[in-house]
Amino acid sequence: MKLTDEPDTALLPSGFIDLLQHEAEAEAQGIESVMEVFAAHGYERVRPPLLEFETSLLHGAGQALEEQTFRLMDPESRRMMALRPDMTTQIARIAATRLAATARPLRLSYAGSCILVGTPGREGQRQISQAGIELIGADSVEADCEVVLIAAEALEKLGVEEYSFDLSCPALVQALVGLSGYTGARRAALVHALDRKDIAAVAELGGPVASVLTALVEACGPSDAALAILETIDLPPEIRLHADRLVAVVRALHMRAPQLRLTVDPAEFRGWQYHTGICMTVFARSQREELGRGGRYQAQGEEPACGLTFRPEILLRAARPIVLRPRVYVAAEMQDSAGAARLRAEGYATVAGLDTVDDLPAEARRLNCTFIFVADELITL
Repeated sequence: MKLTDEPDTALLPSGFIDLLQHEAEAEAQGIESVMEVFAAHGYERVRPPLLEFETSLLHGAGQALEEQTFRLMDPESRRMMALRPDMTTQIARIAATRLAATARPLRLSYAGSCILVGTPGREGQRQISQAGIELIGADSVEADCEVVLIAAEALEKLGVEEYSFDLSCPALVQALVGLSGYTGARRAALVHALDRKDIAAVAELGGPVASVLTALVEACGPSDAALAILETIDLPPEIRLHADRLVAVVRALHMRAPQLRLTVDPAEFRGWQYHTGICMTVFARSQREELGRGGRYQAQGEEPACGLTFRPEILLRAARPIVLRPRVYVAAEMQDSAGAARLRAEGYATVAGLDTVDDLPAEARRLNCTFIFVADELITL
């Protein structure tokens, strides 16, 4: 490039994109539909900042997000700051500080963008959207179920078809791996085998917990079959608590929403950095990637919490198409009329003509309008 050449101002960093008119509008409408469901169940919306001091953002459970976090120095305070890679830990901070005196259980919702350091194979996903809920101050089967059922209602409102919830309990399998006594390469090999659901390798590498771990892998699948195995596995009392909680949540969901598609994966632990109890992942048959995920964790001060976060850019690909406002070209002489105001109140987008034109239909089509409004009459093109 010559020194006199202008830079390519349309070029963006890897993993960052522009959302243009229809895409941005569809995403905004979809997110607001989800947020309306959350609000209807008493979840109050908060908006944490995109940027915080590193010591605050990565405190407590946030330490698990350290490798995903972009950092920069504040030119004023000279302190390191961090861009949020996830909003859940910010909600936990707000609950523990600004809302510490608010009655529990505390129900909060949120929506916004997050910035991630690219991970291998997913370097293109550095800016993501999130919309979710956090139920803070309650540790019960009912609280776990509430999060799942509200998420299901949001999916129904968006018209997502053939969705399912996969329930797991990472603390269960992690505790069993801890009982093996293995460290270093042997432990890493066992974890890798569990990650791949390789029953033969788990049986070979599991040592004293091989039979229990293979039973957990065999339990992965439809919820009824999984519960039958989970209820018969011989577990130490402190670990049995995790299995019993998972069974209780699944049974409660079956009772309250028998039509809900549930699978169980008691051997799943990938990507659950700070979660301590029941976790859930949302899938739809039409999408390869998960639509959202969440679960139980300890908020600041070891306060019990449970939440779920949707990924709107994936969620909306599985939803019914968002219907955008129909565009009406309003002739210049009609733009301040009561009729034009009435059209906007009825859900139309009015595009005002700024000059008198001879061919109204041609001008309307040029501006992507499907109607014209002239002489107090709405005309379909």
